[in-house]
Amino acid sequence: MVPIATSQEDISPVESVPLENNSPNDTAYFADVLVRGQPVFQIGSLAQINARQRAATVNRRIASLLAQSQSIGQVTVKPDNPRKIATLQVNNRVLMTVTEQDAQDFGLEVESLAQKWADQVNEALDKPPLAIDVGQRLYGTVRQLIRNTIGNLPSILGAIIVVGLTWGAARGVRYVAFTWAQQTEGDSSSEILIGRLSYGVVWVVGSVIALGVLGIDFAALLGALGLTSVAIGFSLKDVLSNYISGVILLAARPFRINDQVVIDIYEGTITQIQLRATTLKTYDGRLVYIPNQEVFQASIINNTASPRRRSSVMVGIDYDADIETAKQVIYQVLDNIETVEKNPAPDILVQELAASTVNLEVRFWVDSRRAGFLATTSTVTQGIKQALEQANIEMPTDIYTLVFRNSPN
Repeated sequence: MVPIATSQEDISPVESVPLENNSPNDTAYFADVLVRGQPVFQIGSLAQINARQRAATVNRRIASLLAQSQSIGQVTVKPDNPRKIATLQVNNRVLMTVTEQDAQDFGLEVESLAQKWADQVNEALDKPPLAIDVGQRLYGTVRQLIRNTIGNLPSILGAIIVVGLTWGAARGVRYVAFTWAQQTEGDSSSEILIGRLSYGVVWVVGSVIALGVLGIDFAALLGALGLTSVAIGFSLKDVLSNYISGVILLAARPFRINDQVVIDIYEGTITQIQLRATTLKTYDGRLVYIPNQEVFQASIINNTASPRRRSSVMVGIDYDADIETAKQVIYQVLDNIETVEKNPAPDILVQELAASTVNLEVRFWVDSRRAGFLATTSTVTQGIKQALEQANIEMPTDIYTLVFRNSPN
């Protein structure tokens, strides 16, 4: 705000312009004059200044008055009949100039229009009660929002249409990709990965188009995001690492759904593979959600990667027992158990000559799933014990020799 003398001849240089029609380059015919953020009245364009620039100048002067600690006097009208203008003044300062063009725009005399605007400014400058002030601010905000919404309505409708088309296209592409994956991959986790990635790619393309329809420069948006990419990268490092690890796990497929695995200290059945975490159900019925980053970095034992798994039972027989006879008895037991695989064939090895027994290791192949593995191993162990007892082949426990020195006769 520039101080101006009280003379009627001293008028704001910005608004002292010839009375001509509005410039064809004006982007708005009228703009709001604001007091405490609330619109009071509208002013139009002049020959050398558009409405928005003119209103911005007046608004800065009013804001400067409100920021001062001294009391604000009444806004008065100072007519200048020879020049066919009038000025609104307060505290010996000119707020604005009312021109003949303004009078023509509103169908009033210059002095009448100036007095009307002065009364409106005086009313707005009187500080209203809190409830009225809050209501006025809400009204102004809602009014501005409605005005912006109406002005941007074509862009908003276009963006909504693009989002709707994107949603339909994404669902269609996901269905096609998932169907193709079912016919080619044969693995549910890979099918889920392909479906989700195709769905996400379509949404990314659709979002870029929708932003363009709204008038948002996508390149500028990426530039703005680039300024904060370092901070975002540090804050989302673990989250992004989990998602990237999930993509690698789904692509490399070290295990599949329903596989029985050992991951770090956890052992159980894989129930779900997501981009963020892998869900494992332990054998005692608990669910463990392991972040994919930990899964990716851990050593994984897949017990069911092969349909068959080798088990073994250690059997100790007496030194006096015939080893070949014991082997024949054990082979007969293995042959009679249906859940023991015939191919590869079982084998029996002399593992160790212990202190009191000859230890035989019985190796055989069974179903790799835990239930079948444990059940068959238990059946084989029980059958070997009973068969050796029937064949009178002893399975002694450890024998200790006690030597008594200086014992009485």
